[in-house]
Amino acid sequence: MDGTFIPLDGNQDNVRDLLLLQAELELRSIDLVYVTGRDYRLVQSAIRSHLLPTPTWIICDVGTTIYVRDLHGKHELLEAYRDHLAEIVDGTDAQTLSELLAGIPNMRKQEQEKQGQFKLSYYADVNELDEVAEQIELRLTSDRLPYELLSSVDPFTGQGLIDLLPTSISKAYALAWWALHTKRDNESIVFAGDSGNDFAALTAGYRSILVGNALPTVVFEVRNAHKRSDWLGRLHVAAGHATSGVLEGLKHFLASG
Repeated sequence: MDGTFIPLDGNQDNVRDLLLLQAELELRSIDLVYVTGRDYRLVQSAIRSHLLPTPTWIICDVGTTIYVRDLHGKHELLEAYRDHLAEIVDGTDAQTLSELLAGIPNMRKQEQEKQGQFKLSYYADVNELDEVAEQIELRLTSDRLPYELLSSVDPFTGQGLIDLLPTSISKAYALAWWALHTKRDNESIVFAGDSGNDFAALTAGYRSILVGNALPTVVFEVRNAHKRSDWLGRLHVAAGHATSGVLEGLKHFLASG
C-alpha cells in the first residue's frame, strides 16, 4: 500500500489516477487484494483517509493474517490461514513466545495493536538493535522455536524495529498460500510494489509492476531475477510514481492480454 497504491503526499496526479484506477477495477470486475505490513486497523485507517477502494482481500501484519470481505461488505479473519499458521508454530503462539523471550534486555514491546496471534513486535534503541537481535536469535536457535526475526530501522523515527514471525512466513508466502486457496494461477495475478520487502512477491512468477518511485537497486535486482527465470512480458517498470504507476502497469497488462 505505502509507496505503491496510496497517493504520495501532494501528488495530484496520484489522486486523479486513484479514481481512474478504481473505475478500471470495477469495470473489469477485478478482485483487489492489499498486501501490506500494516496491521488491519491501519489498513482500515488508510482506506478511510485516502478514500481507497475497498478490497476483496487483505493480507496484512507482514503476512500473518488474511481477511476476506463477506457478502455484507465486512472483512472477516480467514480461519483457514490462521489454522495453517497454528500448525506451523505447533502451540508456540506470540504470547508463548513473548514469555520465552522474557529477560532479554534493551527491548520493549510495541503497542498492542501491532501485535498478533502469530506476530510479536518490539522496539529497540538503534544503537543496540544488532545486539538485541543477536540475543533473540540465540534464544530462537537454542530453544528450537519456529520463528524468524526481521529487524529494521524506522525511516521516520530512527527507532529500531524487531518483528518475529513464524518460520518462512512473509507477505510473499501469504500471497502464494492465498493463490492456492482461491485456485488462482500465477499469470492471473498482477502484483505491484516499490521496495525491497516486495522482492519475493515481485519475483514469484506473477505479472509484476514496479512503480516509478521504486529504488534503482530493486529495479535492477527484479529485472535480473525475471531474466534468469526466462519470464518474458511479466514485468512492467512504470514511469508513473505510486498510484499512477499502478494504473499504468495495469493498463499495460490488460492491453497485452
